Amino acid sequence: MTPRTSHPRHVPGGAMLFQRMYTRLNCEGRPPHFVVEFYPYANLTHSIRLWQDTANVRLSDLLRDAPLEVIEAAAAILLSRLYRRRLPRGIAELYRNYSQAHATRQKLHAVRSKRARRKIRDAQGQRHDLAKLFDELNEKYFQGSMPRPKVGWSTRRWRSQLGIFDPALDQIAINAALDRPHVPEYVVAYVLYHEMLHRKHPIKLARCRLEAHSREFRAEEKKFRDYRRAMKFLKRFA
Repeated sequence: MTPRTSHPRHVPGGAMLFQRMYTRLNCEGRPPHFVVEFYPYANLTHSIRLWQDTANVRLSDLLRDAPLEVIEAAAAILLSRLYRRRLPRGIAELYRNYSQAHATRQKLHAVRSKRARRKIRDAQGQRHDLAKLFDELNEKYFQGSMPRPKVGWSTRRWRSQLGIFDPALDQIAINAALDRPHVPEYVVAYVLYHEMLHRKHPIKLARCRLEAHSREFRAEEKKFRDYRRAMKFLKRFA
């Protein structure tokens, strides 16, 4: 027996919608058979996979209540990537405005808090203790006012990212590659401080784009005592 769900995955009129956008983008050849469904991604993620004459499409279920033109824009973005067609500027701007709107970001955070599970290791690493560093930084730079989120080391070493603050999970993860004897504590402290600033200064919409590092963020970042030394080390580290 197939369990009942309150929200079916099938996107009503999804196949016709994709065929319509296929034509609008002037894609060459006969369009494939489109199978379109909503999928419970942890992000505003969409995917399309072509196999023989069938295109399987998964749209984030965050679009379930979105205006028709937004779903059309998502379809156009997927098709433009698959068939290497130029995406009309108006379509890209329409989707960007929707995805960056405050109401959409709130929905995304709520969904991520339930679905996303970024695994991290304990704060106590082999060389550095992130919990201890957090408390010291909190006292020195935030007057002890910042509640401690979940803090820990990444489960694997990242190639480019030093740290990340996930507001939906209220979690800070620091690259495990920094938990080594040759990495000074002030460097780890700076990376952690940077992510703490992301918690204090949330991403916001500015000049029609998402801004992660505002002028206030950058000014406060440079108040870190060993800012220049840490940056110099990290340039060599990268």
